[in-house]
Amino acid sequence: MAGMAGRPFTGRHIVVTRPAAQAAGLCEAIAARGGIPVAFPVLAIGALENTAAIDAAAARLDRFDLAFFVSPNAVEHALTAILARRPWPPRLVVATVGKGSERALHGFGFAHVVAPVSGFDSEAVLELPEFRADAIDGRHVVIFRGDGGRDLLGETLRTRGARVDYVTCYRRYRPALDPAPLVELAQRGQLDAITLTSSEGVANLVAMVGATGLDVLRPVAMFVPHPRIAAHARAAGFTRVIETAPGDDGLLGALESHFLLASVKL
Repeated sequence: MAGMAGRPFTGRHIVVTRPAAQAAGLCEAIAARGGIPVAFPVLAIGALENTAAIDAAAARLDRFDLAFFVSPNAVEHALTAILARRPWPPRLVVATVGKGSERALHGFGFAHVVAPVSGFDSEAVLELPEFRADAIDGRHVVIFRGDGGRDLLGETLRTRGARVDYVTCYRRYRPALDPAPLVELAQRGQLDAITLTSSEGVANLVAMVGATGLDVLRPVAMFVPHPRIAAHARAAGFTRVIETAPGDDGLLGALESHFLLASVKL
């Protein structure tokens, strides 16, 4: 038991449901702690077949005062397309939410990024000084995102006097994966945790595993980094939903605490 307490992930099968391109970091961190990462992406990210919207945004980029990127995927897809066509206007401020998105923007050479220090959602962004009504009134904002998504940020900025344009720069879709290996692990009692990092991912997981698979997965501990995702997971019928702090560190910290407690009970 002492060895298990020292390395609480040892032998634990932990599902990572992030898109394949974003899953490596968490999978590696789980493996480094002795766990067994089970990659099962419930969301796939792809380039747009029709690039007319991003082409148009690139052409009129100088008209905007602030550019907001909803995710690392938005940063990657929007900036790769735009910077291949033209340089970024020096006066156009960039903003985002989440450490991963900040790192992605820094990777493209942006030294100053407007983003919340704490809080990782639209609500936290709207509390920033740059997004107050007195600061945003009359400004022209472009929001780069995938197809669909929450409209809270744009709608609130409009009520505060901003002009807001949405630009779709990538598509999201549900992967065609065989859920049998995942379900079989759970049936054998060898599936120890599931990490889910988006509300859309909850719905996709339910659809991918089907009714029989869902019955098997419901009692598995599910770790989610936001109350909104937790609400979706509980509504879907998952019975052990554990809210964590944001990001990989939040997920890993909660997993460690969970497994340490389980090893003590053993």
